[in-house]
Amino acid sequence: MEKKRCAWCEKDDLYRDYHDNEWGTPVYDDQTIFEFLVLETFQAGLSWYTILAKRENFRKAFDNFDYRKIATYDELKMETLKEDPGIIRNSLKIKATKTNAQAFMQIQEEFGSFSEYIWSFVDGKPIDNKPKTLKEVPATTEISDKLSKDLKKRGFKFVGSTVVYAHMQATGMVNDHVEECWKRQ
Repeated sequence: MEKKRCAWCEKDDLYRDYHDNEWGTPVYDDQTIFEFLVLETFQAGLSWYTILAKRENFRKAFDNFDYRKIATYDELKMETLKEDPGIIRNSLKIKATKTNAQAFMQIQEEFGSFSEYIWSFVDGKPIDNKPKTLKEVPATTEISDKLSKDLKKRGFKFVGSTVVYAHMQATGMVNDHVEECWKRQ
């Protein structure tokens, strides 16, 4: 019998694999959280599928999402990224990645880890929205609004409430798998 999944992921194997193995699974590792943050910020205004299809290119271009390295990128590296056809060549998003890496490390210094900081917005455990259908899944919430505002105050770029909520879904801070999805069983 075929697994029932959230309808959004039935486009092809790339989406199904992401849904089945990552989306909605709680992530507490700072490196992985940063990877999703980078991918989500580049996704702003584009489809998530486009980002997933280029994920390995992003990984290579951004030094395996090593925020310590990214925080120190020089102008030559930034120019190289702007010319890389394997990623989204948006100069503002590329610049934001460096800015966000620096802000990410400042939060680590303050809270001990970025994970401690971000998970504090949901009291350390995933919020289960228990949606019956995709129509019940919000694009933003009061928590994503609050987190977005706090990230912006700390210097982050491209972290509007919709991007932040998508990040919360991706990293399992919220569970928005629909009722009939096998991940909910």
